[in-house]
Amino acid sequence: MVQDLKMMYGRLKRWSNSTDYYLENVNVKWTFTKKIIKAVVALHIAFILGMGALLVYYSDHNPRITPLMLYRLHVDGYNVKPVKFIPFKKIPDDIKKMVISIEDYKFYTHNGVDIEAVKRAIVINHKVGYRMYGASTITQQLSRTLFLLPFKSIIRKYAELLIALEMEMILDKDRILKLYLNYCELGKGVFGIKNASYYYFGKSIYQLSTDEKSRMLAILANPILFSPYDFKNSKLITNRYYILKFRYYTYNKYRNMLQYAYHN
Repeated sequence: MVQDLKMMYGRLKRWSNSTDYYLENVNVKWTFTKKIIKAVVALHIAFILGMGALLVYYSDHNPRITPLMLYRLHVDGYNVKPVKFIPFKKIPDDIKKMVISIEDYKFYTHNGVDIEAVKRAIVINHKVGYRMYGASTITQQLSRTLFLLPFKSIIRKYAELLIALEMEMILDKDRILKLYLNYCELGKGVFGIKNASYYYFGKSIYQLSTDEKSRMLAILANPILFSPYDFKNSKLITNRYYILKFRYYTYNKYRNMLQYAYHN
């Protein structure tokens, strides 16, 4: 009996020691996990506050230079031209409509992210077998242009999402579109529609034909690889060009013909 009790006591002691060791490891891991969680939360708070301060500033001020412009200048070695800012009211209405129609037709109704566009892009890209279409809204694209660098990663996409949501809360839609049209990348070192107009066509944005506007805006999808007169057999850019031309060039042509006929 005594021997049995001693054996039972030994087993209980060994079990207790192993349990204590296990609990100690759990406590160490939990302490480390809590530190990680606190660090992540602190990083998010700092990021959101920092972006918020910048966005409040950009609600009334135009940035002289962006991280993307600095990257193109110092890393890629492009000749980056200073942005020539155009007030929103002076930007041609057809350019605003064309950009919204080809880049983000729900721009004035979503809150920075278009879930339906994400679903549609997933389905289309799965069918074609590669990433043919993106689902970034104009707000997300502006987030990349103003604050981020051209590295494709989950972290950058997550940061882009946070900035876009915060941007929609601080800036109004017209301000977002104005910043987008003035800072969008349209070539190697070319930022903004005014610079692009002079760079590619040698004339003012107000003198461009609808065909030239269509060509220029079509390359927004990849302005580093393509130019308005060299789509390099890209189906994506060619389709974008014809969509813009069909919606505006052909429409305006037949509208003018109808007006002429009605006038006669």
